[in-house]
Amino acid sequence: MRPELLHLASELARRGEPFALATVVSRTPPISAQLGDVALVTREAFHGWVGGSCTRPTVTAEAHKALEDGQPRLVCLDPDPESRRRPGLSVFPMTCHSGGSVEIHIQPVLPAPRLIVFGVAPTARALARLAKALGWEVWAADPVADPSAFPGADAVVTDARSLPEQHFAAAVYAVVATQGQWDEDAVLAAAAYEPAYLAVVASPKRFGEMRALLAGRLPEPLLARIRNPAGLDLGARRPEEIALSILAQIVQEQRAAVPRVALRVEAAAPASGEAVDPVCGMTVRVAEARHRAQQAGREFYFCAASCRERFLADPQRYLAVSGSR
Repeated sequence: MRPELLHLASELARRGEPFALATVVSRTPPISAQLGDVALVTREAFHGWVGGSCTRPTVTAEAHKALEDGQPRLVCLDPDPESRRRPGLSVFPMTCHSGGSVEIHIQPVLPAPRLIVFGVAPTARALARLAKALGWEVWAADPVADPSAFPGADAVVTDARSLPEQHFAAAVYAVVATQGQWDEDAVLAAAAYEPAYLAVVASPKRFGEMRALLAGRLPEPLLARIRNPAGLDLGARRPEEIALSILAQIVQEQRAAVPRVALRVEAAAPASGEAVDPVCGMTVRVAEARHRAQQAGREFYFCAASCRERFLADPQRYLAVSGSR
């Protein structure tokens, strides 16, 4: 990987901005991409090189899908797609006249989930330790919070309003373990971060009192989503066991829900922003299409200049095909 891409990847990871790395893992000449060539793809830009205009649209589209679902993928572009099909490989037509084929591995790099812990009780401290062991970013807040109580935490503050601002697409999970000290205020502070998961460590009776006091101060749908009892029913007793049950519940919901990254990417690139190249059938993102043509009162989008040239040479042939799709 070129040094500038390494620096960019490091900076994006530091800022918590999602991106995907596309790496050429196989090639059949003639093709311009070489083994080990790398591109870095964000929601807005494409950096690096994995081939020319015949590969870039497909890699960009597949990288965006990887950012949506968080799953890596292996893609192949080949002049004869049917000959390359095998399990685990997504095959697309190679439209360059020069021929050749290439396989590219696409790996999404997503920001770590962020856990906000309110309180300094033993369960709160255990949550912070276990979440760091999972590789999460951890913030802790309590009026008497001491950094020594949360070793390794990314932020420890005495005023919940002074927690670092939330950037980009990292999912936020919040747990209130204030044990009767500032429960309602902690829930209000947690709700301000619009967490994907919010739990309160308290008895059902105490949580009922909190709910009554918060009615009218928080929307009912949000109140209904608060988890209490907090965590999966593992028969937990010790603080570390309770913390484990809470993190297990978060992981369970992570796997069952669409990541926040997916919602952000989908909003930035709705399905209506895509078109089909009438020559090769490849999906083209309209906003990024460099090759366009108008015919019969319609605008057409192409993955590469070669497809546009073939279309303009015999538009009626492709209009008939396009009309049948």
